[in-house]
Amino acid sequence: MRPVPQFVQRDPLAPGFWDERFEHQFMPWDQGGVPPQLARFVAQAPAPLTTLIPGCGLGYEVRHLAQAGWDVTAIDFSPAAVAAAKAALGEFAGHVQQADFFSFVPPQPVGFMYERAFLCALPRARWPAVIAHWAALLAPGALLGGFFFYDTAPKGPPFGADRAALDSAMQPYFALLEDAAAEQSIAVFEGKERWQLWRRR
Repeated sequence: MRPVPQFVQRDPLAPGFWDERFEHQFMPWDQGGVPPQLARFVAQAPAPLTTLIPGCGLGYEVRHLAQAGWDVTAIDFSPAAVAAAKAALGEFAGHVQQADFFSFVPPQPVGFMYERAFLCALPRARWPAVIAHWAALLAPGALLGGFFFYDTAPKGPPFGADRAALDSAMQPYFALLEDAAAEQSIAVFEGKERWQLWRRR
């Protein structure tokens, strides 16, 4: 097993925290591919949706969506994360841009927001702001889908959610359409991750 690097940055709200991890290629949240539940969602959608992915990772989902004809944009506030995603994506690098999620204004309406290891990367105190901005970016009827991490361990990232508390925070803005255990999870999320699809009220 590869040893954990010695990191200087300890605040996940700072871009430098994520810069260090991407620069050291320390990404225990990286699945290395597209989750099957997302792939099925894309394949079964009646039409492509304009998609926003907060937290770009290495862009596996970006490539998959773009190849399926979806208009997809991924954002990250970490310059190192953006550089790593662009390098991995090659011809699809233009779908990734550096931006702060909380101030980002999409150039066109978003029909689908994809969540994967973005919410759980941030301290729980920031979650109401995340959920409110999800709601602000999505018009009524638009979809929010992806993977939600449920765990009560106090430390993170990843910061897990209490199911009742997260449902309570989501329900003023969103209605839950689908909820199932994740079919393929990496070790850090194993047994605690669920695929969910929500519709903006």
